[in-house]
Amino acid sequence: MDRKTYQQRRDFLVSLGQALHKFGTPSFRIENHMLNVCRALELDGYFLVSPTLLTVVLWIPGENKKHNYHIRVKPGDLDLGSLAKTDKLVDDVISGNCEIGEAATKLKDIQNEPPPYSVKTTWFAFGLTSGAFAMLVGQNWSEVWVSSVAGLIVFGVILLVERFASSGEALDPLVALVAALFGGFASYWFPEINVPLVVLSGIIVFIPGLSITLALKDLAARHLISGTSRFMDSMLCLCKLYFGSALGSALVKLVWVKPVMEPVVTIPDWMDIVAVPLLSLSLIIVFKNRLRDTPWGLLCCFLAYGGALFGSQYLGEGMGPFLGALIVGIYSNIWSRATGMSSLIILLHGVVLLVPGSKAYIGLDKVINNGVAFVDLPQIGVQTFMMFMSILAGLIFARMIFPAKKSL
Repeated sequence: MDRKTYQQRRDFLVSLGQALHKFGTPSFRIENHMLNVCRALELDGYFLVSPTLLTVVLWIPGENKKHNYHIRVKPGDLDLGSLAKTDKLVDDVISGNCEIGEAATKLKDIQNEPPPYSVKTTWFAFGLTSGAFAMLVGQNWSEVWVSSVAGLIVFGVILLVERFASSGEALDPLVALVAALFGGFASYWFPEINVPLVVLSGIIVFIPGLSITLALKDLAARHLISGTSRFMDSMLCLCKLYFGSALGSALVKLVWVKPVMEPVVTIPDWMDIVAVPLLSLSLIIVFKNRLRDTPWGLLCCFLAYGGALFGSQYLGEGMGPFLGALIVGIYSNIWSRATGMSSLIILLHGVVLLVPGSKAYIGLDKVINNGVAFVDLPQIGVQTFMMFMSILAGLIFARMIFPAKKSL
C-alpha cells in the first residue's frame, strides 16, 4: 500500500469516527463498526471512544509502525438522518462504488449539512411531543393543551440560548425553570391541571431516559469508560432539570399557592391509540430522521408500546418493558438485514417509548417534595431500576435471537 492510499484511508477513518460520534451513535457501536471498516480498507487498528475523546490507532498489517490520533470531541446529539447517509456512504466505499477521496468530501458535506427540518417545523414538533406525552400519562385535556404550549416555550428558550449564550451549560435548569414558571401560573386559570406533570411534559425531550439506557448498554458491552461517563452525565442532567423545576415552583408559590383539587378525568383510555403515533411523528423531527424511514419508525413505536403493555399485564410493570424491547430489537434487526441499513435508525424510536426516565424524575420529586425519607429511596427507585434492566435485557436477548449483520 503506497503512502498516498494509506493517508486517504486514514483520514477517512478518523473523519468517520468524528461523524458517527457527532450523530449520537453509542460508543460500543462506533468502535465495532470502525474496526470492521478498517479491516475492509486493508488496515488494522483499534479504537477507544468516550463522550469527550476519540482515540484512533492505525497501522498497515505486517508493519510495526503505528500512528496514534487523539481527538477532543463534544458529546453528540441524535441525528438519525445523517447517520443513515453516513452508513450508506461507508457501504459504497467498501463495495467500490465510491472512491475514498470522494467519500471523504461527501462525509464532510454530510456533517456540514443544515438541519433537515426548518426551525418552525422543529418548534411545532417540540409542542407536539409535549402534548402527546401528556395525552399518554395525563388525565384531562387542559393538561394536554398547557403541556403543548410549555413545549413550544421550551424550544423558544433553546433558540434564545443558542443565539445569545456563549455556553449551553445552563440550558437544562433554565428550560425546567421556565416550564415550571409557566405551569405554575397556568394553574391559576386551569386549576384542574397537574403542574408537575405539565412541567415534565414540557421538558420531556430533555429527560435523559434514553441516554441512561445507552449508558447501561455501553456498560453491558464492557465499555466502562464511555458507559460510566455517559451515565454520570445523564444523572447530572436529571438533577439539573429537577433543580430548575423546583426553583420555578418555589418562585410561583411566592405569588400564588394552587388550591388542592380532585383530579378531573376527561381523556378516554382509547386516546392512547392517537397519542402514540403523534409522539412518534414528533420524534421523527426531533431525531432528524429521513421521511422515507418514517413508516418503519412508527411501526417500531407501536410494537414497543404494545409489547410493553402486554408484558406489564403478564410479567408485571417492572418487567413489562422487557417484552417491548425484545420485540423492537428483533424487528429492527430484521429491518436492518432487509434494507442493509443500521438498526439504530428505527430502534431508538421504540426504545424511547420504553425508557423510564420520567419515572426517575417523578421518584426524585416524591423524595424532595412529599416528605419521603431518603432511607426509602431504594424502594422508590427499584421499579425504575427494574424497567431499565428489563429494556437492556430485552435488547441483549434480541441481538442473540436474531442478530443484525451490521455492526453499526
